[in-house]
Amino acid sequence: MNTNLKSSFRHFTACLIIVVLTVISLRSNAQNSGRSLLFNSNWKFHKGDVTGAEAINFADKDWRGVDLPHDWGIEGPFSEEWASGQGFLPGGIGWYRKTFTAPADVKGKKTYIYFEGVYDNSEVWINGHYLGKRPNGFVSFQYDMTPYLKTGSNIIAVKVDHSHFADSRWYTGSGIYRDVYLITKSPLHIGLWGVNYTTPQVSAAQAHVKVNVNVVNESKAASVTINCKLMDKAGQTVASASKTIRSATADSSFTDLDMTVKNPQLWSVDKPNLYKVIVSVSSAGRQTDEWQGKTGIRSIRFDADNGFFLNGVNMKLKGVCIHDDAGALGVAVPKEVWYRRLVLLKEGGTNAIRMSHNPHAPYFYDLCDQLGLMVMDEAYDEWESGKNKWVKGRNVSTPSHDGGNEFFTNWYDKDVRDMVLRDRTHASIIMWSIGNEIDYPNDPYTDPVLSTGRNPQIYGRGYDAKLPAAARMGEISKLLTAVVKKYDTTRPVTSALAGVVMSNLTSFPDNIDVVGYNYQEFRYPEDHKAYPKRIIYGSENSMALATWNAVDSNAYISGQFLWTGIDYLGEANRFPSRSSGPGLLDLAGMPKPEYYFRQSLWSNKPMVYLTTAMPPAAAANTNGPARPARQGRPTWNYTAGNTVRVSCVTNCPDAELFLNGQSLGKKQLAQFSNRIMTWDVPYAPGELMVKGYDKNGKTVSNSLRTAGDAYAITATTDLAPMDKSSGLAQIIVQVVDKNGIPVYSATNDIKVEITGSAKLLGLESSNLNSIEDYKADTRKAVNGKIFAYVKSEKKTPVTITFTSTGLKPGKFSIPLK
Repeated sequence: MNTNLKSSFRHFTACLIIVVLTVISLRSNAQNSGRSLLFNSNWKFHKGDVTGAEAINFADKDWRGVDLPHDWGIEGPFSEEWASGQGFLPGGIGWYRKTFTAPADVKGKKTYIYFEGVYDNSEVWINGHYLGKRPNGFVSFQYDMTPYLKTGSNIIAVKVDHSHFADSRWYTGSGIYRDVYLITKSPLHIGLWGVNYTTPQVSAAQAHVKVNVNVVNESKAASVTINCKLMDKAGQTVASASKTIRSATADSSFTDLDMTVKNPQLWSVDKPNLYKVIVSVSSAGRQTDEWQGKTGIRSIRFDADNGFFLNGVNMKLKGVCIHDDAGALGVAVPKEVWYRRLVLLKEGGTNAIRMSHNPHAPYFYDLCDQLGLMVMDEAYDEWESGKNKWVKGRNVSTPSHDGGNEFFTNWYDKDVRDMVLRDRTHASIIMWSIGNEIDYPNDPYTDPVLSTGRNPQIYGRGYDAKLPAAARMGEISKLLTAVVKKYDTTRPVTSALAGVVMSNLTSFPDNIDVVGYNYQEFRYPEDHKAYPKRIIYGSENSMALATWNAVDSNAYISGQFLWTGIDYLGEANRFPSRSSGPGLLDLAGMPKPEYYFRQSLWSNKPMVYLTTAMPPAAAANTNGPARPARQGRPTWNYTAGNTVRVSCVTNCPDAELFLNGQSLGKKQLAQFSNRIMTWDVPYAPGELMVKGYDKNGKTVSNSLRTAGDAYAITATTDLAPMDKSSGLAQIIVQVVDKNGIPVYSATNDIKVEITGSAKLLGLESSNLNSIEDYKADTRKAVNGKIFAYVKSEKKTPVTITFTSTGLKPGKFSIPLK
């Protein structure tokens, strides 16, 4: 990691440690009331379809034992028989079974099984009784098991059908890949996702807080008292409210409680203050249920002329799009992994996250609340008609059209409803997106304008009368927007449009509140003029400097979301390509040179970063295209006689380059229109250092040192306190020379050996084309390093040793506590 980034990252982590340590060390299901038991351990798994596996007496003794979350796709192997969209990893059918004893006190209570996410087409049975099917692999859902639960032993069975494996343009994984909970409630309880929290009026002096509670009564009619209190981070109650209602048998009622908070601590990007909300339900003097959650007090506003406002403060959305895999871990990703990645993104200047293109794990939104990251929550990548999902490589051969379109018509109202109900208490969420690139030209919708219009994605894609008409998008967007607004009117509805030339001829843009443009920066001025009441922002954008300038220089553009924050599995080219690499971070969550360029644009903290490369033929053109310099390498190993192009990205007005202590000149950032300072330097081994001088005269520095031959392996982590708390070690494994300098060119095979009670979850090299076994104990280094995930069971101290032929081993320890 870059030296000054590492220093500021440690400072940033220290500031958050009190808040995040508490949250990350607990596994809770905050949006469910009652007693919630994590139900992840001791499942049995069989890959492949079997007959009768839902039956109580089915023989599963030969099935493999697994703990959830579990993604069988990432276990591989990579093969051309699968789809490039899914990273050439397997789909198919899988079965899960779990034997458990019902809690002793369930008599007279309600018992539910709650799944945070199963991909996909899941079907669930309890003791042979069918509970239901949920096709959507990204939504959370629960079933009532009460009528079929027995005292003593019970069997739950889950069938997961991902046999339509080419059903997505990116890697989705396969299996029960998120947490599962066993929930026990009184018959008089708070309904699923039954608490909504809004702040209709917010100022620095006071805030009006409205809490809506859904009370479900599956017992006799009763007088019910609902209490709510709001507590600050010190544990002091800052507001409370109470209301008594009459609840009939088999009744589901909604009640509002209003509170006023004096001098509220507002939730913001820089100060993500959170309040604890506690809602309880009582009858006849006895509490029957309680819900606890955290949320913030804040206001949001979008304006067609002046962009976005948070708590009345105008700001740009500096966003990134992300998918929910993590390389070697697939989509069964521990919370701590996303914590680390989000902290890095925020340190790079990011203040917003787009959940592309589906609802993500519930903990993800908790992290965004805690870290001060605004969120665009997104429902779909396609509606009733299927998009192209490439099977043999991106834009190669015949695509599949399997996917969510197959169940959209019958399920869209439930899926969108459940996304909104589950996530609406989060202060971080500022927009609901009903779809991504639904209007991609001829994929699937079309219009005659495609034969004449101006659009960067329609060349060679003229009007195709065989495809569904674009006007249909207006009809569906109206339906989806209505579903969102039925359950939440406090946030705007949006959609990410790719074929604006076509959508402008439909009612689609008018049916949503905020209109996202994907890669359509050239349309900003003309559409702002043509549609002066339209609120426009960049919902998906390239890394090019010009795309940010189009935001930064136009007050009416609210912000942008880069494609992407992190490299991801799937959307691949021909085999053995199995990943996509447009991210600021690589598959291991390590910063790439592009990360630092973005940091120089988005962060207010002084920074500098060096890369090197052989210069282009036209070396004198220092204001030429920026991208080659941003794809340079953080290394100072060349051949004597070489002239090397040294590039520096910085947000400081001045920077000075030194080679072995000798100044090679100070330059001004203003001299470089592409915001990349360059020096052409005759190579000499030693230390290359740059100093950045901020406007107050303070300095920051970054350096590269010439590495010798590979000598040893080091094993470190940039979040050690968090790893010790959770038992998860995220280890940076680096090949170094005898002086500890990273050997960027090293490609050694590195093997991991574990002593103690721990499990290797995966090794990641970030090689987009590697088809090495993700579950193997050996991996080839790329750029001199790999990344290891090891999970301690906390039964014994753990020592992890990394070895490679001819190198001194590296060791990492996880203590018992």
